[in-house]
Amino acid sequence: MGHFAKWLGGSLGWVVGGPIGGLLGFLVGSMFDSTTSQSSTGTSRGVRTTQGDFGMSLLVLVAAVMKADGKVVKSELEYVKLFFVRQFGQESARQALRMLKDLLKQEIPVRDVSLQIGRYMDYSSKLQLMHLLFNISLADTRIHTSEIEIIERISGYIGISPTDFLSIKNMFIPETDSFYKILEIDPSSSNEEVKKAYRRMAMKYHPDKVSHLGDEFRKTADEKFKKVNDAYEKIKKERNLV
Repeated sequence: MGHFAKWLGGSLGWVVGGPIGGLLGFLVGSMFDSTTSQSSTGTSRGVRTTQGDFGMSLLVLVAAVMKADGKVVKSELEYVKLFFVRQFGQESARQALRMLKDLLKQEIPVRDVSLQIGRYMDYSSKLQLMHLLFNISLADTRIHTSEIEIIERISGYIGISPTDFLSIKNMFIPETDSFYKILEIDPSSSNEEVKKAYRRMAMKYHPDKVSHLGDEFRKTADEKFKKVNDAYEKIKKERNLV
């Protein structure tokens, strides 16, 4: 059994209730019956996000982002399929794409879904979610303004700080002084402040922070961590720092 089916069968928690549960209910049918009673009361803030919660939240938000420009074309689905294959393997990718195609037929209540995620998901998982949404949006080497706008809206709804959002955005869409923005500092920062910022960001984005999501999602956590290191190396070279 592929990972997505395994998650649906045994790992679902708070996604069963609320708007996400409503969107996914028709996809899994009786699979929800055994978990609805214990999930209806929700999960207390601070409980770590499960693989199932994260995976299903990702699928719903990917559908919302793909629909942002008013159309979904076959090439976009192919790009997303390649992303899932690369991250999770062929079988999981087939299951995820089947669910995604059904989600794309529905109206996604972005605000309500995002608020549910913001209420229950731990912060490190939220940062990982943002990284994945940008990653998927750029799968075809370009990103539409409407996609950036909806990702920023989602970021605000789920409780990502503006500086964290700007940091992740600059990992994908470089702006002026992007290496500094990735480290959440200004070019005027002292060398000591640069070093402190790197240590802080390296801790925030360390792959171990999302190890509870499993090896599949850790792959992109490694990528995010590398971009922080690359930004620091660029600044070190620019300043001749040892």
